[in-house]
Amino acid sequence: MTGAVIEIQSLTKRFGGTTAVDDLSFRVEPGVVTGFLGPNGAGKTTTLRTLVGLVQPTSGSATFDGKRYVELEKPLHTVGTALEAASFHPGRTGRDHLRVVGAAASIPTARVDEVLAWVGLADAATRRVGGYSLGMRQRLGLAFALLGDPGVLVLDEPINGLDPEGIRWMRSFLRDLAAQGRTVLVSSHLLSEVQQTVDRLVIISHGRLVYEGTLDGLESGATARVHVDAADRDALARALTAAGGQVEVTDNGLHVSGLDADAVGVQALAAGVPLRLLIPEREGLENVFLELVGEGGIR
Repeated sequence: MTGAVIEIQSLTKRFGGTTAVDDLSFRVEPGVVTGFLGPNGAGKTTTLRTLVGLVQPTSGSATFDGKRYVELEKPLHTVGTALEAASFHPGRTGRDHLRVVGAAASIPTARVDEVLAWVGLADAATRRVGGYSLGMRQRLGLAFALLGDPGVLVLDEPINGLDPEGIRWMRSFLRDLAAQGRTVLVSSHLLSEVQQTVDRLVIISHGRLVYEGTLDGLESGATARVHVDAADRDALARALTAAGGQVEVTDNGLHVSGLDADAVGVQALAAGVPLRLLIPEREGLENVFLELVGEGGIR
């Protein structure tokens, strides 16, 4: 299976005097999991709703292999969406909800039970959705997205509400879908939620693109440091500073930037300072993410 290429071109959406999305452009390729990130209010949901025809753009376009959602012959068979985990009728069972949708799209009833089992809801299929946990609703939303066996999955915050086991399952599940050749676009407002899942990132802030590329590319912007310690911290700090390192003294040792771990070890040996700790580390990716989007934008 090969999913369609998602292309957002110069997309702008204004609601009155508020610009939710501002001249946004990016591509999502099949075969990888792409994370769509930004703080709450950054314009992610507006972009996704525009992509699937629920919002009319002020200007620009959002397409699948060059076609707008409304131009697709069989939308459910091309694009699977899960944009709101709480949008199910609480009085219907999970199975009945999917049966109604499936019947409208001429999807066999057998497919309903197949996708419910696929997402781990077979035992809860006959329970009313009103009694589902948020995590179960997330799984039901994924079952809905998969109902037409689409080549494209567009999922808004699918990890939200899942317990650690559910998060681990979702990560593996999304990677498996991408490995099948599908196009997988997953939104989140937290990099920590998806950094073990995604292959590529699209990050927006205030409706504008601030980063598009690989996770490794984002990581290259993280500050390399070395955590080192010795019985004689003062002597070690002097030696590393003289060698061009920037040294921060903390309660549990020294944090050094400007020198890699090998250079720190060499300088300590030359100064005759025995080390009891030497750990290369990087400043968290979350900090790089927050620098890109601005901490003040998160709420």
